[in-house]
Amino acid sequence: MSATAPARPGTDEYAPYYEKYVSLVPAGGIVETLRRQSADTLALLRSLTEEQAASRYEPGKWSVKEVVGHICDGERVFAYRALRFGRGDETPLPGFDQDPYVAAGNFDARTIRDLADEFESVRAATLSLFASLDEEAWARRGAANDTPVSVRALAHIIAGHELHHVGILREKYL
Repeated sequence: MSATAPARPGTDEYAPYYEKYVSLVPAGGIVETLRRQSADTLALLRSLTEEQAASRYEPGKWSVKEVVGHICDGERVFAYRALRFGRGDETPLPGFDQDPYVAAGNFDARTIRDLADEFESVRAATLSLFASLDEEAWARRGAANDTPVSVRALAHIIAGHELHHVGILREKYL
């Protein structure tokens, strides 16, 4: 079993849209990067008051709680894709529209502590999956939203997606 992806994904391993996430991920082992991120993000989330977590940086934008819920939803979707493709299932998977997910998530009715705990659980499951993959599984590909994507790219997308949204939280909300 491998604790890290064999290499950083090439740009042919994911849709151009995801470059904005993959480019944020520092060099090094992706599993360790995800583990470190988890600790940093949890420290941030657990430092927030309920008032801060309910805030929006402008009308019509997601609240902090909705951003956290979205990070969890996105990670689940990307990790599910990685599971399917890593196990050799090449069945094409649909895309997902984040806005209906957030609208149906009812995240503002929950506490920030509950959402932080959910993030911790989701990340633990993601880490367990990725830590179990061998080199062959990391390189496998499938199609999601009509675009080829590799398992190692999905791991980098998860990490970059979190970095992107935590950056927005720090810059625009806190």
